[in-house]
Amino acid sequence: MDGVRSVPARREKGQKKMKCPYCNHPDTRVIDSRPADDGNSIRRRRSCDVCGKRFTTYEKVETIPLIIIKKDNNREQYSRNKIEAGVLRACYKRPVSADDIQKTIDCVETKIFSLEEKEIPSSTIGELVMEELKSLDEVAYVRFASVYREFKDVNTFMAEIKKILDK
Repeated sequence: MDGVRSVPARREKGQKKMKCPYCNHPDTRVIDSRPADDGNSIRRRRSCDVCGKRFTTYEKVETIPLIIIKKDNNREQYSRNKIEAGVLRACYKRPVSADDIQKTIDCVETKIFSLEEKEIPSSTIGELVMEELKSLDEVAYVRFASVYREFKDVNTFMAEIKKILDK
């Protein structure tokens, strides 16, 4: 099997088995397991003995729901997708790889959860995103900052650009 050793899956009593996404056979086996690139999950290669197909799964630690306090004091559940949408919008048509974008989002998320708070203001998340974008791509940073900080005129925009140029 190409030098890959099969790892028997250990199951706790009553634990569900991993179904094959191709043939829906109720049991598959783990053929390789290693930390994922984000450092916060385990990447597992699995194989189905019935159809022979292989697939990848990721195992993450279940986290306590994080509540985000919006500007208007409304509260909503944390969503990685919102950070991803903002970063993607800021990096649109910029020479930034999809891998670098995901690493940036992973880094922001790691910082958020390392705060170990149950509730976090959206402003904290915005600042963390800007901090990461500043080192990733300065144009993406200014784009994000212009929306996040609600630049009202060209002077505000120019002041932010001047900060970057003066560094």
